[in-house]
Amino acid sequence: MSYKTILVQADLPDTVANGVRLASQLANDNEAHLVGFALSGADQAIAQCNAAVAGMVALPTDMSALTEKADALLAGFAKQAQGNGVSSFETRRIDDTPDYAIVMQARYADLLVMPQGDASGAPSAVLQYVMLHGGKPVLIVPTETKVEQFGKAPLLAWDGGQQAARAINAALPLLKRAGKATLAVFNGTEHYAAHGQQPGADMATYLARQGVQVEVVQKTTKQPIGTALLELAAELKADLLVMGGYGHSRLREIALGGATRDVLKHMNLPVLMTH
Repeated sequence: MSYKTILVQADLPDTVANGVRLASQLANDNEAHLVGFALSGADQAIAQCNAAVAGMVALPTDMSALTEKADALLAGFAKQAQGNGVSSFETRRIDDTPDYAIVMQARYADLLVMPQGDASGAPSAVLQYVMLHGGKPVLIVPTETKVEQFGKAPLLAWDGGQQAARAINAALPLLKRAGKATLAVFNGTEHYAAHGQQPGADMATYLARQGVQVEVVQKTTKQPIGTALLELAAELKADLLVMGGYGHSRLREIALGGATRDVLKHMNLPVLMTH
């Protein structure tokens, strides 16, 4: 199992270096095709024009500043990907509703690489929507922390649930390359039937059969689980956190689970997450 098509957001100048660097590393490690996409924002401009004046039509010339900016960012991505030694890559400009368009693009990729959010650390609404509806794992790159490399010391969050199982399975190409991982189980005896007699042991056995040596760490905490996970990651000097993403969406309103929300807000290492 390996990633063969990787999709990376390449239109945020302040964060693109982190995302493209990590995506390039993954592409090289897996001999994968790398797709860089940029959101032009043209669709929002058209909607605003129509909202301001009924029947008003945005002309192509009105969109040129937006599309030219996106094209320039994609040119920068192509230059960086080439400089990183990626042998197979392409660029895509998205002139559509961001969340829906990225979800559609994700259908044809094994992994998405997206930034955490803006400079304040708040996860973007687009990221949240894609994580919940994309159906594919998302490697989320921290906004304020420079990441040179990752995946050598992975930390896996395990609660016995479906989302966590999917995330660990999606991370297998990274885990096999690392050859080792730490499996964290918090308050393992609180949830009936979530684990066997020894919380974490069954998942450790599963991963051992995949060639991944696992150390199980069981902890009891009254802290929010997201906070406890990030503290453990810092303690272990982990360079990747793998966890399930929890939440739901009602129309356009997204409500994330507590641990998911806390990690996305305060993360300072790459996080591989899937719903």
